[in-house]
Amino acid sequence: MGIIPIISLVVFTTALSIYLLLTSRGRFLLNSLVTKIKLQGWRLRYGKLNYLRSRFSRTITIAVIIMAAVIAGNTVSAEVAGPPPVSLRSVSVPEPDNLGDFVKDKTAAIKLGKTLFWDMQVGSDGKTSCASCHFHAGADNRSKNQIAPGLLRVNPNGTENPDTVFNVGGLPNYQLKLEDFPFHKLSNPNDPTTVVSDSNDVSSSQGIFNTKFVDVTPGNAEDQVTNEPDPVFNVGGINVRRVEPRNTPTVINAAFNFRNFWDGRAQNVFNGVNPFGLRDPNAAVVKAATPNNLEFVKVSLKNSSLASQAVGPPLSSFESSADGRTFQEIGDKFGRIDRRSLSVGKGKKLPRKLAKKLLPLRPLGKQVVHPQDSVLGQDSRSPKPGLKDRTYTQMIQDAFKSEWWKSNRLIQVDSEGRRTFVKKPDRSLETNEYTLLEYNFSLFFGLAIQLYESTLIASDTPYDRFLEGNTSALTPQQQRGKGLFEGKALCIGCHSGLELTAASVSSVAKDGRIKRAPFGPRSPEDTGFFNIGVRPPTDDPGLGGHDPLQGNGQGNPLSEVRLAQLGKFQLLLGENPPILTPPLNSSETVFVDGAFKAPGLRNVELTAPYFHNGGQVTLEQVIDFYNRGGDFGALPPLNLSPEEKQELVAFLKGLTDERVRYQKAPFDHPQLFVPNGHPGNFNYVVNDGTGKATDSLLEIPPVGKNGDIGTPNFLN
Repeated sequence: MGIIPIISLVVFTTALSIYLLLTSRGRFLLNSLVTKIKLQGWRLRYGKLNYLRSRFSRTITIAVIIMAAVIAGNTVSAEVAGPPPVSLRSVSVPEPDNLGDFVKDKTAAIKLGKTLFWDMQVGSDGKTSCASCHFHAGADNRSKNQIAPGLLRVNPNGTENPDTVFNVGGLPNYQLKLEDFPFHKLSNPNDPTTVVSDSNDVSSSQGIFNTKFVDVTPGNAEDQVTNEPDPVFNVGGINVRRVEPRNTPTVINAAFNFRNFWDGRAQNVFNGVNPFGLRDPNAAVVKAATPNNLEFVKVSLKNSSLASQAVGPPLSSFESSADGRTFQEIGDKFGRIDRRSLSVGKGKKLPRKLAKKLLPLRPLGKQVVHPQDSVLGQDSRSPKPGLKDRTYTQMIQDAFKSEWWKSNRLIQVDSEGRRTFVKKPDRSLETNEYTLLEYNFSLFFGLAIQLYESTLIASDTPYDRFLEGNTSALTPQQQRGKGLFEGKALCIGCHSGLELTAASVSSVAKDGRIKRAPFGPRSPEDTGFFNIGVRPPTDDPGLGGHDPLQGNGQGNPLSEVRLAQLGKFQLLLGENPPILTPPLNSSETVFVDGAFKAPGLRNVELTAPYFHNGGQVTLEQVIDFYNRGGDFGALPPLNLSPEEKQELVAFLKGLTDERVRYQKAPFDHPQLFVPNGHPGNFNYVVNDGTGKATDSLLEIPPVGKNGDIGTPNFLN
C-alpha cells in the first residue's frame, strides 16, 4: 500500500474517531449502532442462529458498519434533511398535511380541544370527560372500583368467552392495595415457574353505569337514559360504574404514535367520524359548497390517530356514553337547539318533536378555570365555573372553516338511516334533523382534541438534556442504567428512537407499516406491536382482534400483516403494503395474537399501574418481569444483577418531565370532579333510588400555568 493511501486512511480514521467520541451526535450514533449490532447478535443466538460465527470478527463488523453508516448517513443528512434530531425536543410533532382544509385558526382549535377534553358535560352522565381517565400525568391514579374481570377473553378459535369473575378483591367497588400486585404472583420473581397465584383481572378506569341512550335534552348536561341491570358491575344487585377492560395509557406524547389504543384500532388516517379510518367505506361528513348547497364527502387526514382515538370514548358504553348515542346527539347538547324531542323505546333514537330553543350549555359550565390557565385563562370566570362569553358554537366557528358548519339547510335522517338535505324541519315523528354544525361534530371534536393533545409533549427530561450534551443531567447510576437499557436489557428493541417507542410515526416511516422480525424465524409483524408475555393471547387478543365493520360478527383483522395476507391492505389502508424480504406468504404464521402497542416511556414513574392489564404496580416489578423473560414465555431471560435492576429503575426515573409532575404548562388544567368508586365497599353500596350506586366524587383543583404540588401517584 502506498504512503498516500495510508495517510488518507489515518486521517479518515482519526477524523471519524473524533466525530464519534467528541460530538454528542457522534456518541449517540456510535452507541445506537453498537447496541443494534449487539442486540442483533444476541437475538440471533437466542433464535438458534449464531450470528457471531461469521468469517469476520465482531470488531471488524462493527467498524465497517459504523464507517458506512456515518459516511452514508451524514452525506444523506447534509444533502437532504439537515442535522438529525438529538433529543425529543427537536422531533416535530406529526400533523396532517391537509389540516388547513379544515382548521382556519389553530390557536382557537387548541382552545376548543382543551375545553372539550376537560368538560364533564361531554359524558352521557354529565360527569365524565376525556380527562376523567387522563388527569394524572395523562393517565389515571384512582384505585377504588378500578378492577375489571377478563372480559376480553376468547376461546382458542377466537370466539368470545368473557370471564366475569373478579379474582382481585372478589367483587366490584374494591379498594386496591399494594399487596394485590403483581396479579401474577411468584415465590421467586426471577423464576417464572414459581407461580403462587394468577389472575386475568385488569386494573383500569371506571367509566359510566350500564344504561341505554334514549335522547338528549338540548342544553342539559345529562342525557335521557334508561338504566339497565348490569350482570357484572353490580354490588348486591345495585349497579356500579363499569370499568374499562384495558389499562389506561397516558395521552402525553401520544401524538407521536402512528396508531393509537393498545390494539392499534385508532387508525393513522382520520375519517372525520370514527376511529376506523379508511376501513369504514361509509364514513362521511357534510360540506357546504355554499350555504344552500350541501354534499356528502369523505375526508382523509393522515397522521391523525389521536383524532381517531378521540372520537371513540365519547360513544363507548364503558367510558363516557350511554350505549347507542351518536355524535350528532352530543352536538345537540352544545350547538343550536331548534330540535325535535320524542323518546320511544329501549335505546332507539327516534326523532324529536320540535321544541323551543334552549340556551346552549356554557363550556366547562360545572368547572372553575384557573385565571392563569395557559390556554383558557383569559376566558376564566373564576371563582365562577365555566368560560365567559363563550358557547361551543362560537368556539367551533372560530376554529374551523365555514364550509364545515355554515348552512341554512338541515341534514335529515329517517328511521332507516337514509339521509337527505332539507330546508326546514318536516315535523315527522320518523326523522331526525341536524344542523351542519351538529352533523359534523365528530370532525370538530376529533381534530380539536388532537391539536390540544399535540401540545402535551414531555421533552424536558434529564434524558433529553443528556442527549443534548449535558453529561451531568443523568447521574452515574442513571447513565449505567441507560447503557443497560440500550444493551444487555434489550429494552431498545421495542422502545426505540427518540420517542422511545417503535410504534411512532417516524419508526413506521423508516421501517414500513409491516416488517420482518430481525431474529429467529423472521416472522412478519406490525411495526411497533409486540407480544411480551404479559398474559396468554386468549386472555386478550389485542392486535389479533378485529374491527367491527363487517356484519358477520367479526370484522377485518386489526393486524396490518394479516390484512396484507388477505389482499386487503391497499383497500382498507389506502396504500400498497411494503415489500418484505423474503416476500410475505399468505399462509405463513404471524405472531400478532396477544400483541400490543409499545408505549413511550417518558414519565413512566408517574403512570402506574403498568402494561395493558395494569398488573404491575412498581418499576421494580416491571424490571423483574423482563428479567425473568416475561410471565408466559415470550422473551429471553436477562440475568440482571440486583444492582443492574436498580440502575435500570434509576434511568427510567430520569425520563420524567418535572412539568408533568407539577402540572405546569402545558400540563395545567381546569377543575375536575372524577367519580372515585362508591360509598361503601365491595359488599355494600347505597342505592341512589334508580338502581345505581351513589358516587364518591374526587375534586382535582384547577391549576394555572405555574403548576402546583401535583396529584399523588397510584396507591402512593
